[in-house]
Amino acid sequence: MLAVGTSWTEQPIFFVDFEGNQTSGVLEFGVATLLRGEVIEARTRLCRPVGEVRAADVAVHGLAAEQLVGAEPFADEWEYFASLRERGPLAAHYAGVENSLIKAAWPYPRSSPDFARPGERVFDWGPWIDTARLYAQLFPNLESGRLESLIEVTGLSATLDALAERHCPPPRRHFHAALYDALAGAVLLGLLACDPQTAGLTTMQMLALSTLDPRKRQDLQQRELF
Repeated sequence: MLAVGTSWTEQPIFFVDFEGNQTSGVLEFGVATLLRGEVIEARTRLCRPVGEVRAADVAVHGLAAEQLVGAEPFADEWEYFASLRERGPLAAHYAGVENSLIKAAWPYPRSSPDFARPGERVFDWGPWIDTARLYAQLFPNLESGRLESLIEVTGLSATLDALAERHCPPPRRHFHAALYDALAGAVLLGLLACDPQTAGLTTMQMLALSTLDPRKRQDLQQRELF
């Protein structure tokens, strides 16, 4: 655990994206590890459905059931995701979706550090760092919080595509592919590490800014003080 007051950039953060829903289960996951504002590691794979893969969903993510027949189920990744949660906070763009999907597979992780309360431990996948919420609060004049729009308006398209070429399977180098979206969120988070003001925030402050619930935010901020 990092010392209280240390910049969030010194803490490994695991940016997660899932393709799928509550009906099909997770069909693809992508994880990009961010440290000191840089993507240092990435992992992805396809997963066997646990329910119906609807045509309307295939039109979005491009993953048909017949493509996934030979894949191992997402449930086999318990050890990987539990170990990530022990090492650092999880992050996502509109994190409620990822939180609900991971909890559908495993309601709780192992006992893990509570990065909102240094020194404490908790059985929870969150709180999450949420780039959609961070950008909405730090840059309230932005017209859209959509991942594609933020990548375009911040000028990060070339950075993202270079990372995708290095880490993503060739057919999955586009939005609505899990690792591509995870990398997109990670570079948005990394951009905040380039600004001295946001780079100086603590992990707890980043978690507080990641919630729109004023009571939860106030609770996290009070923890920072005490």
